[in-house]
Parts: sequence; structure tokens; C-alpha cells
Amino acid sequence: MGSAKVVNRLVFILSVILTGAIAGFFVWLVLFVMDVGLTLVWDGLSSWFGRFYPVLMCVVGGIVIGLFARRFGNYPEDLRTVMAKVKRDGGYDYDKLGRMSVAAVLPLVFGGSVGPEAGLTGVIAGLCTWAGQRMRRFGSDFRELTEAGVTATLSALFTAPLYGFASGMGGRTAGDSGEGSTPRWVKVVVYACAIAGALAAMLLLTHYVGGGLPLPHYEWDVVGTDELVWLVPLILIGALAGWLFCVSDALLSRVSGKFSDRPLLKPVVAGAVLGVCGVVLPFTMFSGESQAVELDSLWTGMGAALLLVMGFVKILVTAMCVNMGWRGGHFFPTIFAGISIGYGMALLSGADPVFCLCTVTAALVGGVMRKPLMAVLLLFLCFPLLAAIPMALAAFVGSRIPLPSWVSEAEGEIGKPESVDARRL
Repeated sequence: MGSAKVVNRLVFILSVILTGAIAGFFVWLVLFVMDVGLTLVWDGLSSWFGRFYPVLMCVVGGIVIGLFARRFGNYPEDLRTVMAKVKRDGGYDYDKLGRMSVAAVLPLVFGGSVGPEAGLTGVIAGLCTWAGQRMRRFGSDFRELTEAGVTATLSALFTAPLYGFASGMGGRTAGDSGEGSTPRWVKVVVYACAIAGALAAMLLLTHYVGGGLPLPHYEWDVVGTDELVWLVPLILIGALAGWLFCVSDALLSRVSGKFSDRPLLKPVVAGAVLGVCGVVLPFTMFSGESQAVELDSLWTGMGAALLLVMGFVKILVTAMCVNMGWRGGHFFPTIFAGISIGYGMALLSGADPVFCLCTVTAALVGGVMRKPLMAVLLLFLCFPLLAAIPMALAAFVGSRIPLPSWVSEAEGEIGKPESVDARRL
């Protein structure tokens, strides 16, 4: 009996590693497909239509997204809703994985200012739930497969294992309390194995096949008096950007409700606005990781005012997209917004640019997430460990900026069950 239990544990751990590797593969595959789609839509055809091509293609994208939502439902659900359902129910619906996958890619290919994390997390959570329900021989442990898959997905997508690990260990899962609950040390092992499998698959595929996320990685320099003098202003402008995102997100959520009986019109209107912004400020389109790399070589010749305006417009466009039918995540676009604003402040202040980027982006992301520790762990995907102290301070201040009561109430609704059937709207 004892040896059988040991064998079950070993098979379970191997299954977790395989689950992580599958999650890493799926992350890589979606990013690869997204890159191919972006190349086809934006490089292969743009030369035929001239300067106003973004308006045309974003309106077309809005029509496609709207028709898809009207036919199949509102997918994908946002990351916080997916995580809340996994924590609450111990799993996630897996009967509509195909439509969730397509819905996750469409806004990205048509230039939406959204990230891929929401769609990827939902699909992987569904796949892991399906696998876990067929592994009941492991007893209560099979429930950990879903959260392990989510943890692996976030770690592979952001190349930030500490962020993925912390997001998995935080909160309580259905069945966490009472007799038969999974010991915490088992969770640690499960999540570590899943993350290892995901990162190995993601990094190997990226190295040998290509693809992945091209986010820049910044090197820390010596912090002097000039940087310390500008610390508070940098934190405040980043916190202001985070506050603006929360307010505009809640406001546009209400605006979205006004279109409840017109599910096709909503993404088309958003696409038209997105396209106009793309004509005037091209960097306000797309998820932001490739644009951050490009901005890294252009910012010195762009001017402080342009960089600041571009960052704040990116905040507004992202809030519009995630609420007006172009469903997706907001992490990558808000990180890009922080980088753009940080470069603008570097030109204004003369302070070290990386110090400005770290501080502004941490305050912004901290304000958006309202969880300073998670914000810092996430930002290690592009900022160095040596920047942890100013980032922690900035993220803490950003997360403590008070929001209007009506925004807080809207935030409280996130994670509650909602209908995804657009045909009932």
C-alpha cells in the first residue's frame, strides 16, 4: 500500500511536469501564431492602403471580433475572473476551448492594445481541469493540476517564475480547508515542477524555433543624487497613470453596458478609435512588448511631450479595448505605457533612464494591480533585481492611491460569475 502511494506520487509529479511543459508549449504556440498573423496583416498588406490602413484594418477587426462574439459568446474572460473561478471552484470550464483559443488571438492579430495572458490562462485552466478530472486515482491532488497549469502559464508567458509561483500560492482553492486538503509543501513542489516544465518548454522552443516575447531587459546603473531628487515625482506620475487606468477601466465598463443590445457595434466603434489613435500615435496599438524594444532605440529623438502623451493615451486605449469587445489582458500594454512615460521623464529630468523606467512602471503597475509585491515580481521580467527597492516603494505608493468609491465597487464585481453568451444580449 505504501509503495503504491509512492508510485502514485511519482506519476503525479511527472504529470505535473508534463502539464507545465504543455502549458509552456501552448504559450509559445499562441505567441508564434500571433506573430505570424501580425506579420501577415500588418506587414504584408499595409503598403497597399497607405497611411490610413490602421483605421481600415481595426474596423475590419472590430467586425470580425463582433461577429465571432455574437455567434460564440464573449471570450476570453479576463485574468482575474479566470483566477477567481479556479480558486473558488477548483477548476475551469473546458467544453469551449476551441472558441476560447480563437477569441484570444483575434484582438492581438488585429492590433488591439491588449495582452495575451487572459486568453492563454483560460485555455490552460480548462485543459488542466479536463486532465485532472481524468486522474482521480491521485485523490485530492488532481485538483492541483488546474492551478499548477495556470501558474505555469503565467510563469512561461512573463518569464517570471516568482510571479507565477506567488500567484499560485496566494489565496485558497476549493477544498483547501478541512480534511483531505492538500498540504502546503505539496503545493510548493507541484508549482515548482509545473513552472520548471513550462519554462523549459518555452525557452527551448524559443531558442530552436523562434517566437516568444521580445521584451527588452534593462541593466541597472549607479543611482546618484539626480535620481533621488526625482524619486517622488517619478512615483507620483506613475501612480497617476495607474489611477487613470483604474478610473477609465471602470468608466468604460459602464459605457460598454450601454451597448449591451448591440454586441457587434461595440468592437467596431472601439476598432475605429483604435485605428485613429494608431494613425496619430502608432505605438498606442498592439500589446506593447515589440513596441518597447523598438522604443528603446528611438526615445531620445522623440521628445518628452510626445513620450508622455503616448504613454497616457496607451492607458486609455487599453482600458477601451478590454471593455469594448477587444477582450484580453492589460499587463503588457500598461508596462509599455510605464516605459514610455518613464522615458519622457528621463528626458525632462536628466536622471538615469532605467531608474525612471523602473520607478514609473512599478508605480503604474502597482496602481493597476493594487498588489505591490505581485507588481514587483511581475516586473522582474524586464527590470533587474537590483532595482527591487525603488520598484517596491513605487509599487506600494501606487497601490495606496485611493480610488473613487464607484471605481472600488466596480472592482469588487470582478471575479463574480458572468454570462459569456453574447447571443442573449
